[in-house]
Amino acid sequence: MDDQFAQAVEIIHSAKGKLIVVGIGKSAHVGNKIVATLNSTGTPSQFLHASEAIHGDLGVIQKQDVVLCISNSGNSPEIANLVPYLKDYSSALIGMTGNRSSKLAEFSEVILDTHVDVEACPNKLAPTSSTTIQMALGDALAVALMELNDFKANDFAKFHPGGSLGKNLTSKVEQFLSSQKPQVTEDSSIRDVIISISASSHGITVVTNEDQIIGVITDGDLRRMLMKGEDLGKVLAKDIMSAHPRTIEKDSLAKEAMKTLKDNNIGQLVVTENGKYFGIIDLHKLLDEGIN
Repeated sequence: MDDQFAQAVEIIHSAKGKLIVVGIGKSAHVGNKIVATLNSTGTPSQFLHASEAIHGDLGVIQKQDVVLCISNSGNSPEIANLVPYLKDYSSALIGMTGNRSSKLAEFSEVILDTHVDVEACPNKLAPTSSTTIQMALGDALAVALMELNDFKANDFAKFHPGGSLGKNLTSKVEQFLSSQKPQVTEDSSIRDVIISISASSHGITVVTNEDQIIGVITDGDLRRMLMKGEDLGKVLAKDIMSAHPRTIEKDSLAKEAMKTLKDNNIGQLVVTENGKYFGIIDLHKLLDEGIN
């Protein structure tokens, strides 16, 4: 990266308007991807196809906008005809080109050089190496602007409410609660404990005292008790429960619940609301929903 790159970043960052990305051919496809990346990382952007621009779509450019024009040769007819207008209609024109002697470079305030000696395709003709550099420079611009804008994971989440990205960044524990809420008291009999565990699909019940969590009992606890040969008629929930179980508040991020489950090698986690028993969240439910 050179001073020209730093200047381009500063121009885009300080612009009062949006970034307009212009391209044609393969550069247009690259431009669309750059716009998508910038929009999702906090830099409002819009793509403008060069051939459409000279037939009316130039009206999308406002004087406060910055234009990034992408063209490997910098001299294709559409680009050569367009660049004087791009410069006049915007606050700044940034050229991304592999030809510093081109019409695009001539009119650009800043040049992002994408020159390659030869394309990677067998015939050395199809845009391959040059488009790779264009894409990389576009991503570099986005990352640099993210740094300047102090764009954090929470900001990223706002623009990605759907898919696994959105789920992992925004979903709360409460959204994935089991419909079952197994619960016994500390003085419950083993019969009641077995009934409570069997009535749910999680292999666990929570021991409470007026919704205050005292402990948990799993089906594994029951098996271990049976192997000891204890008199089941005398055993109460409080005798076999595991005290101080792992818990998580219902408003916590689901990915935090997943981390706790994995770190402690457990299948279920007790969910609380203001410290009181609220429900159960299950490892497999989170996995099925794409939380990781």
